[in-house]
Amino acid sequence: MNLLQFTHGDATAPIGTGPKIIVHICNNIGGWGRGFVLALSKKWSEPEQQYRQWYKSDEGFELGEIQLVPVEKDLWVANLIGQHKIRKDEKGNPPIRYRAVEQGLAALAQKAKELKASVHMPRIGCGLAGGKWEKIEPLIQKTLIPSKIEVTVYDF
Repeated sequence: MNLLQFTHGDATAPIGTGPKIIVHICNNIGGWGRGFVLALSKKWSEPEQQYRQWYKSDEGFELGEIQLVPVEKDLWVANLIGQHKIRKDEKGNPPIRYRAVEQGLAALAQKAKELKASVHMPRIGCGLAGGKWEKIEPLIQKTLIPSKIEVTVYDF
């Protein structure tokens, strides 16, 4: 069985049975209001509220960290800090930070194993963060797949 699957659909409505975690990329400056987070906020208020509280608390709010927010029975949203600021830097590099994404996905693998959960996501890091899927997919293969975690990627 292929643990990494691609489907057309809405990542805020994950398919399949059992516990599920929806993961997405957040920036490290407390900004929430463009991209996939709009779909999350339309469905649940908790991920945004928890993210903003986490940012204000400054407790572990840094690149590579994750925050797991329960939104329904057996359903969580993982806020993964994998983006530095929201614009390209002075050298023209996009906000995505692949090392932070890898670190966050590794932490997510642990949580998913504990919860016996599958992981669901849009093509994380490839929208406003400016990342390339050719660099993100290997990070998923390196962190989640060896832990035998089922991953579904949604193309809207």
